[in-house]
Amino acid sequence: MKLLSGTSRILALSVCGLAGLGACKSVKGTFTATPTATITKRLPPLEITADPGPLAMNDGALPEDPLRMFKAELQRNVVEPTDTATYGYARLVVTKVKTTRTGRSLQAAQVVTFLIPSLFGAPLEWYKTDIQAEVQLMNANGELLGTYTGRGTSNVKVAMYHGYSQTDAPRLADVLALREALAQIRPQLDTAATRLRPLLMAGGQVNNPTLPGGSTKQ
Repeated sequence: MKLLSGTSRILALSVCGLAGLGACKSVKGTFTATPTATITKRLPPLEITADPGPLAMNDGALPEDPLRMFKAELQRNVVEPTDTATYGYARLVVTKVKTTRTGRSLQAAQVVTFLIPSLFGAPLEWYKTDIQAEVQLMNANGELLGTYTGRGTSNVKVAMYHGYSQTDAPRLADVLALREALAQIRPQLDTAATRLRPLLMAGGQVNNPTLPGGSTKQ
Protein backbone atom coordinates (compact mmCIF):
# COMPACT_ATOMS: atom_id res chain seq x y z
CA MET A 1 0.00 0.00 0.00
CA LYS A 2 2.88 2.32 0.86
CA LEU A 3 4.49 1.57 -2.45
CA LEU A 4 1.27 2.31 -4.27
CA SER A 5 0.88 5.56 -2.37
CA GLY A 6 4.43 6.62 -3.23
CA THR A 7 3.92 5.78 -6.87
CA SER A 8 0.69 7.76 -6.96
CA ARG A 9 2.44 10.72 -5.42
CA ILE A 10 5.23 10.63 -7.99
CA LEU A 11 2.66 10.35 -10.75
CA ALA A 12 0.82 13.40 -9.41
CA LEU A 13 4.05 15.37 -9.23
CA SER A 14 4.84 14.34 -12.79
CA VAL A 15 1.49 15.62 -14.00
CA CYS A 16 2.10 18.92 -12.20
CA GLY A 17 5.49 19.17 -13.81
CA LEU A 18 3.97 18.50 -17.20
CA ALA A 19 1.45 21.31 -16.70
CA GLY A 20 3.95 23.85 -15.40
CA LEU A 21 7.19 23.09 -17.22
CA GLY A 22 8.88 25.75 -15.12
CA ALA A 23 12.35 25.11 -16.54
CA CYS A 24 11.35 25.68 -20.18
CA LYS A 25 13.13 28.03 -22.55
CA SER A 26 12.42 31.69 -21.99
CA VAL A 27 10.26 33.56 -24.49
CA LYS A 28 11.20 36.96 -23.10
CA GLY A 29 11.33 39.41 -25.98
CA THR A 30 10.29 36.84 -28.59
CA PHE A 31 6.72 38.09 -28.85
CA THR A 32 7.78 41.71 -29.40
CA ALA A 33 10.96 41.23 -31.46
CA THR A 34 10.87 42.63 -35.00
CA PRO A 35 13.68 41.84 -37.46
CA THR A 36 15.35 44.88 -39.02
CA ALA A 37 15.18 44.62 -42.81
CA THR A 38 14.43 48.11 -44.13
CA ILE A 39 13.10 48.35 -47.67
CA THR A 40 15.07 50.35 -50.23
CA LYS A 41 12.63 53.26 -50.47
CA ARG A 42 10.31 53.82 -47.55
CA LEU A 43 6.65 54.59 -48.09
CA PRO A 44 5.04 57.76 -46.67
CA PRO A 45 3.38 57.51 -43.24
CA LEU A 46 0.22 55.40 -43.21
CA GLU A 47 -2.71 54.61 -40.96
CA ILE A 48 -2.10 51.04 -39.80
CA THR A 49 -4.98 48.61 -39.24
CA ALA A 50 -5.28 44.87 -38.77
CA ASP A 51 -8.04 42.30 -39.20
CA PRO A 52 -7.04 39.07 -37.42
CA GLY A 53 -9.74 37.10 -39.25
CA PRO A 54 -9.68 33.42 -38.21
CA LEU A 55 -6.67 34.07 -35.99
CA ALA A 56 -9.04 35.72 -33.52
CA MET A 57 -10.62 32.30 -32.94
CA ASN A 58 -7.29 30.54 -32.37
CA ASP A 59 -6.12 29.62 -28.90
CA GLY A 60 -2.64 31.08 -29.39
CA ALA A 61 -2.13 34.72 -30.35
CA LEU A 62 -3.54 37.43 -28.11
CA PRO A 63 -6.10 39.80 -29.69
CA GLU A 64 -3.56 42.63 -29.82
CA ASP A 65 -0.73 40.58 -31.32
CA PRO A 66 -1.51 40.99 -35.07
CA LEU A 67 -1.82 44.78 -34.93
CA ARG A 68 1.19 45.19 -32.68
CA MET A 69 3.36 43.00 -34.91
CA PHE A 70 2.18 44.67 -38.12
CA LYS A 71 2.64 48.15 -36.71
CA ALA A 72 6.17 47.31 -35.51
CA GLU A 73 7.06 45.76 -38.89
CA LEU A 74 5.88 48.80 -40.88
CA GLN A 75 7.37 51.42 -38.58
CA ARG A 76 10.73 49.70 -38.42
CA ASN A 77 11.09 48.58 -42.02
CA VAL A 78 8.54 50.11 -44.40
CA VAL A 79 7.12 53.57 -43.65
CA GLU A 80 8.61 56.92 -42.75
CA PRO A 81 8.10 58.22 -39.21
CA THR A 82 5.37 60.79 -38.62
CA ASP A 83 3.84 62.91 -35.90
CA THR A 84 0.49 63.66 -37.51
CA ALA A 85 0.05 63.48 -41.28
CA THR A 86 -0.61 60.14 -42.99
CA TYR A 87 -1.12 59.48 -46.70
CA GLY A 88 -3.15 56.31 -46.90
CA TYR A 89 -3.81 53.01 -45.20
CA ALA A 90 -1.96 49.76 -44.70
CA ARG A 91 -4.23 46.94 -43.64
CA LEU A 92 -3.17 43.47 -42.52
CA VAL A 93 -5.74 40.72 -43.06
CA VAL A 94 -5.17 37.19 -41.81
CA THR A 95 -7.06 35.04 -44.31
CA LYS A 96 -6.21 31.50 -43.21
CA VAL A 97 -4.83 29.87 -40.09
CA LYS A 98 -4.42 26.25 -39.06
CA THR A 99 -2.80 25.02 -35.87
CA THR A 100 -2.12 21.36 -35.18
CA ARG A 101 -0.72 19.62 -32.12
CA THR A 102 1.40 16.58 -32.78
CA GLY A 103 3.12 14.10 -30.52
CA ARG A 104 0.55 14.34 -27.73
CA SER A 105 0.81 10.59 -27.20
CA LEU A 106 4.32 11.30 -25.93
CA GLN A 107 2.81 13.03 -22.90
CA ALA A 108 1.10 9.86 -21.70
CA ALA A 109 4.28 7.87 -22.19
CA GLN A 110 6.30 10.44 -20.29
CA VAL A 111 3.84 10.61 -17.40
CA VAL A 112 4.09 6.82 -17.06
CA THR A 113 7.88 7.17 -16.89
CA PHE A 114 7.56 10.11 -14.44
CA LEU A 115 8.84 12.63 -17.03
CA ILE A 116 12.33 11.13 -16.91
CA PRO A 117 12.77 11.30 -20.74
CA SER A 118 11.91 15.02 -20.66
CA LEU A 119 14.81 15.64 -18.30
CA PHE A 120 17.08 14.58 -21.15
CA GLY A 121 15.40 16.83 -23.71
CA ALA A 122 12.65 14.57 -25.02
CA PRO A 123 9.74 16.67 -26.36
CA LEU A 124 6.23 16.47 -24.98
CA GLU A 125 4.49 17.71 -28.14
CA TRP A 126 4.70 20.29 -30.97
CA TYR A 127 2.46 23.19 -31.93
CA LYS A 128 2.49 23.79 -35.67
CA THR A 129 0.77 26.86 -37.15
CA ASP A 130 0.26 27.69 -40.81
CA ILE A 131 -0.88 31.26 -41.56
CA GLN A 132 -1.76 33.05 -44.78
CA ALA A 133 -2.01 36.82 -44.61
CA GLU A 134 -2.28 39.75 -46.99
CA VAL A 135 -1.38 43.40 -46.76
CA GLN A 136 -3.63 45.88 -48.55
CA LEU A 137 -2.31 49.34 -49.44
CA MET A 138 -4.89 52.09 -50.03
CA ASN A 139 -4.74 55.81 -50.64
CA ALA A 140 -6.44 58.40 -48.43
CA ASN A 141 -9.73 57.82 -50.25
CA GLY A 142 -9.66 54.10 -49.49
CA GLU A 143 -8.89 53.14 -53.11
CA LEU A 144 -6.96 49.88 -53.27
CA LEU A 145 -3.47 50.31 -54.74
CA GLY A 146 -2.12 46.82 -54.20
CA THR A 147 -2.51 43.55 -52.29
CA TYR A 148 0.49 41.51 -51.20
CA THR A 149 0.28 37.98 -49.83
CA GLY A 150 2.57 35.92 -47.64
CA ARG A 151 2.49 32.57 -45.90
CA GLY A 152 4.21 31.63 -42.67
CA THR A 153 4.69 28.37 -40.81
CA SER A 154 6.04 27.52 -37.38
CA ASN A 155 6.91 24.44 -35.39
CA VAL A 156 7.25 25.06 -31.65
CA LYS A 157 8.40 22.25 -29.39
CA VAL A 158 7.03 21.80 -25.89
CA ALA A 159 9.70 20.38 -23.57
CA MET A 160 11.01 20.91 -20.07
CA TYR A 161 14.53 22.11 -20.85
CA HIS A 162 14.92 22.33 -24.62
CA GLY A 163 11.54 23.69 -25.63
CA TYR A 164 8.73 25.98 -24.52
CA SER A 165 5.95 25.63 -21.99
CA GLN A 166 2.43 24.59 -22.88
CA THR A 167 1.36 28.09 -21.83
CA ASP A 168 3.70 29.93 -24.22
CA ALA A 169 3.90 27.48 -27.13
CA PRO A 170 0.47 28.12 -28.75
CA ARG A 171 0.94 31.90 -28.81
CA LEU A 172 4.56 31.59 -29.94
CA ALA A 173 3.53 29.30 -32.80
CA ASP A 174 1.01 31.89 -34.06
CA VAL A 175 3.42 34.81 -33.64
CA LEU A 176 6.30 33.10 -35.45
CA ALA A 177 4.05 32.04 -38.34
CA LEU A 178 2.64 35.56 -38.74
CA ARG A 179 6.14 37.04 -38.56
CA GLU A 180 7.26 34.78 -41.39
CA ALA A 181 4.24 35.78 -43.48
CA LEU A 182 5.11 39.45 -42.98
CA ALA A 183 8.71 38.70 -43.93
CA GLN A 184 7.46 37.25 -47.23
CA ILE A 185 5.41 40.37 -47.89
CA ARG A 186 8.23 42.81 -47.14
CA PRO A 187 10.21 42.27 -50.39
CA GLN A 188 6.99 42.63 -52.37
CA LEU A 189 6.47 46.05 -50.81
CA ASP A 190 10.10 46.87 -51.55
CA THR A 191 9.56 46.10 -55.22
CA ALA A 192 6.29 48.04 -55.36
CA ALA A 193 7.47 51.06 -53.35
CA THR A 194 8.55 53.08 -56.40
CA ARG A 195 5.03 52.78 -57.82
CA LEU A 196 3.16 53.10 -54.53
CA ARG A 197 4.85 56.17 -53.12
CA PRO A 198 3.71 58.72 -55.74
CA LEU A 199 0.21 57.22 -55.76
CA LEU A 200 -0.07 57.56 -51.98
CA MET A 201 1.25 61.12 -52.02
CA ALA A 202 -1.07 62.07 -54.89
CA GLY A 203 -4.04 60.86 -52.85
CA GLY A 204 -3.35 63.51 -50.22
CA GLN A 205 -3.55 63.30 -46.46
CA VAL A 206 -5.96 61.10 -44.54
CA ASN A 207 -8.78 63.13 -43.03
CA ASN A 208 -10.65 60.25 -41.43
CA PRO A 209 -8.21 57.82 -39.79
CA THR A 210 -10.91 55.13 -39.54
CA LEU A 211 -10.77 53.04 -42.70
CA PRO A 212 -14.26 51.97 -43.87
CA GLY A 213 -14.54 48.25 -43.39
CA GLY A 214 -11.44 48.12 -41.16
CA SER A 215 -11.67 46.29 -37.86
CA THR A 216 -8.73 47.46 -35.79
CA LYS A 217 -7.21 50.91 -35.85
CA GLN A 218 -3.69 52.13 -35.14
